[in-house]
Amino acid sequence: MLKRTNQELMVLREEHVPPGPFNVTPIFVKRAKGGVIEDVEGKEYIDFAGGIGVENVGHCAEQVVGAIKEQAEQYIHTCFHVAMYEPYVELARRMNEITPGEFPKKTFFVNSGAEAVENGVKIARYATKRAAIIAFQNAFHGRTYMAMTLTSQIKPYKWGFGPFCPEVYRMPFGYCYRCPFGLEHPTCHIYCADYLEEFFVNTVAAESVAAVIAEPVQGEGGFIIPPQGYFKKLKSICEKYGILFIMDEVQSGMGRTGKLFACEHFDVIPDMILTGKSIAAGLPLAGVTGRAEIMDMPHVGGLGGTFGGNPVACRAGLVVLDMLRGEMLEKAVRLGGKVRDRFLSLQEEYEFIGDVRGLGPMIGAELVRDRRAKEPATDEAKELVRRCYKKGLIILSCRVYHNVIRTLVPLVITDDQLERGFVILEESLKEVARI
Repeated sequence: MLKRTNQELMVLREEHVPPGPFNVTPIFVKRAKGGVIEDVEGKEYIDFAGGIGVENVGHCAEQVVGAIKEQAEQYIHTCFHVAMYEPYVELARRMNEITPGEFPKKTFFVNSGAEAVENGVKIARYATKRAAIIAFQNAFHGRTYMAMTLTSQIKPYKWGFGPFCPEVYRMPFGYCYRCPFGLEHPTCHIYCADYLEEFFVNTVAAESVAAVIAEPVQGEGGFIIPPQGYFKKLKSICEKYGILFIMDEVQSGMGRTGKLFACEHFDVIPDMILTGKSIAAGLPLAGVTGRAEIMDMPHVGGLGGTFGGNPVACRAGLVVLDMLRGEMLEKAVRLGGKVRDRFLSLQEEYEFIGDVRGLGPMIGAELVRDRRAKEPATDEAKELVRRCYKKGLIILSCRVYHNVIRTLVPLVITDDQLERGFVILEESLKEVARI
């Protein structure tokens, strides 16, 4: 293998790759294992990013690598539409089994979370014979055209790429720290969910709406978690008007919150669940799982794609489901407690940590310049990410103002690695606080 430095490779990247694909760090990876990444120059980094929520079971888990090798030696691709194979059907069976809801379900596979979103919308429109889709402020659903339209943030995701898909409507989300209605929980009685009824009067008729799509935890939008009861109210209103309720679990699913699916924390059962990212431990795979009667409606040939449900990715997915049984989910809960406690401790020490929120180890810390005014500390968050990287910790920011520090730590991270990561984070926080 050629040996080049990060700088040499960056020169090649700038010459041969367009600037559009953003890079958080200027490093190139040599290897990754568990919760650690090593760059081409031999420097190690504690990974609090997990490939943006893809490596829940850790980098290069031995069981996953073994399944990939075994499958690759048998067949890599036939196209499910041409010659079917068992891993696809078995993974679909298991997804139908583990997703919430005691009713018949069916699943089909695509390549990415955005593709799952696109197909979820297609199915909802086909099944209901309605056109409108309701999404939320701060939402992120992907970068393909319908997914980008559903996404809330303009820059960088939507800027210059219009016009967007028609019949998409956006309403406020249950964001208690920055309530869009100026209310306070619990005296608000979760008005943000009841507002959907008014939305039908002032924005789009309920009879025109095919689906409401929501992330149980808004990922790129800032790790925003609505209050308990929010989703149950939304689902009840959807049922009243024959509207499908879709949960985008691409980032929050597959054990990320200490449960297989984040919607389980809210005791709500969606009509359709979209999965991706950690479903196959780094291989391109995503799924659409829904009520069987809905999934059966599109005609033969109306759904699919050449690479969707690739057999190697499906074999990896089957191993991931095995790994996420029992013990790893229990570890995720314990890990979440440790991460939350550390962030809450830091919040007591640093005035610019305005809010700490999350489920399980999916924790976000919102940085503000003033706790009362809640002015986003965007520059401080950017500098914090940079200083962490310099010291050997990869961590990400999010929210529309990029002022939320988030953890997508591999669930297999060791206590020592977690401690080393937080030591770096605390050192970097101290330095940023002095600026």
